[in-house]
Amino acid sequence: MKKKDVNELFVTCMNDHKEDFYRLAFSYVKNQEDALDIVQESIKKALLSIDTIQKSGSIKSWFYKIVVRTSIDFLRKQKKITLVDDQMIDFLSQGKVDAYHDIDLYNTLDELPTQYKTVIILRFFEDLKLEEIAEIMDENINTVKSRLYRGLKLLRIIIAEGELV
Repeated sequence: MKKKDVNELFVTCMNDHKEDFYRLAFSYVKNQEDALDIVQESIKKALLSIDTIQKSGSIKSWFYKIVVRTSIDFLRKQKKITLVDDQMIDFLSQGKVDAYHDIDLYNTLDELPTQYKTVIILRFFEDLKLEEIAEIMDENINTVKSRLYRGLKLLRIIIAEGELV
């Protein structure tokens, strides 16, 4: 493919799916600014390696892979530090009524190993097909299926244990 064509396809993909990429990054870091930083860093990485794209149809999956890896790298770097942003402090100090939508699910997802969490997020939150997830994660489709199955099973076990307490 010509470099000009690849660049145009990349820009089109970014415009068409920017919310999806942001949502994916946010699902890892749970912070608006960090999610935007991850997407920005992912775009930078993509532009530096855009020459590696072989097929035009794989741009979206290719960029999803970059966002996932950048998110995981970010979490590894930030693992030692847990900061609370100003919005959270303001919210907590106002004493508003708590609105927890599926909080158990999100907390349990955070407890899962990264390999399971990634597959579940891409499958159910990003609504990607198993083949696309396999391409994003550079894994065999059977590996993705087994990680999805094991991740869901682990999710059920953790949630069930929490209900017993």
